[in-house]
Amino acid sequence: MEGSAIRLHDLRKSFGETTAVAGIDLEIRDGEFFSLLGPSGSGKTTVLRMIAGFETPTGGRIELAGQDVTGLAPFERDVHTVFQDYALFPHMTVEQNVAYALKVRKVPKAERLVRARKALAEVRLDGYGKRRPGQLSGGQRQRVALARALVGRPRVLLLDEPLGALDLKLREQMQVELKALQREVGITFVFVTHDQEEALTMSDRIAVFDQGRLEQVGTPAEIYERPVTSFVASFVGTSNLLVGEAAQRVVGTHGTFSVRPEKIRIAEESAEELTDADGPEHTTAVGTVAEVVYLGDSTRFLVDLDAGGRLTALQQNLETSAEDVAAYRGTRVRLRWQRRHTVHVPD
Repeated sequence: MEGSAIRLHDLRKSFGETTAVAGIDLEIRDGEFFSLLGPSGSGKTTVLRMIAGFETPTGGRIELAGQDVTGLAPFERDVHTVFQDYALFPHMTVEQNVAYALKVRKVPKAERLVRARKALAEVRLDGYGKRRPGQLSGGQRQRVALARALVGRPRVLLLDEPLGALDLKLREQMQVELKALQREVGITFVFVTHDQEEALTMSDRIAVFDQGRLEQVGTPAEIYERPVTSFVASFVGTSNLLVGEAAQRVVGTHGTFSVRPEKIRIAEESAEELTDADGPEHTTAVGTVAEVVYLGDSTRFLVDLDAGGRLTALQQNLETSAEDVAAYRGTRVRLRWQRRHTVHVPD
């Protein structure tokens, strides 16, 4: 990947007295799958709409491939947007839906047909061209919307929570397909989502938003393993935060520290397998199991520490059942994790 597909310079947007986006500086590279992640109201969708041209910035600048497009209309920008509701024309066939944008541009009919069929083949819908949207499943309609967006080969494809209306199993399947499609076509994808797992699964890089500000930009591994704020640590995946006196007693120093649940091993307080392995490269803590959540393939243990605070530990159910793990509730346990998995989070 070389070059810059999108640059945002001090981008701001206010609605009356409400600041939706508070001075964003961001670069998205050519050919990457980039996600804007954050809770509802964090500003991520407003940023996407400003890139598309549907919202006018209060201040700042938007560049596409080095060109200042801040004042250009949506149709003057080399981008296409896919929405959650797909916005397909029900009276048109699938083929006609995909070819519609080319028709508006007055592309000859024969060429429109070839390009529409090629786009449908890219999203694995060969042979569906003569059907109507109402005859398709949710996942198939989503692919038609993608084909319609891709047929004009925009420089950037903007996706506004496009998988939100799908059921869990289909959404997981489409996550894999969407990333594979992006690799095949090589177009820059900018994907808005509030789903942390979705962003981690598909993205080359992620921008995490909160209250109109950028909290962190990085690869999925950087965002997950090395959060730079307590918000990122708590929002992206499940995290444990040790603060104040609990941090002093467990970690050995004051501050805010994060450790992921899957990094923690749990056993009975007197278990030799943990006590014998204690050393300078490990951190240990003891406490009482307050709650047990059986998840099928794994179990989540909520442990109230003697040192103060609560940690969550995640254990794979390799040989245990729901009945086995339920017996842990109220028992004394020892937790242990590698010291390198304790991440200092700046205040």
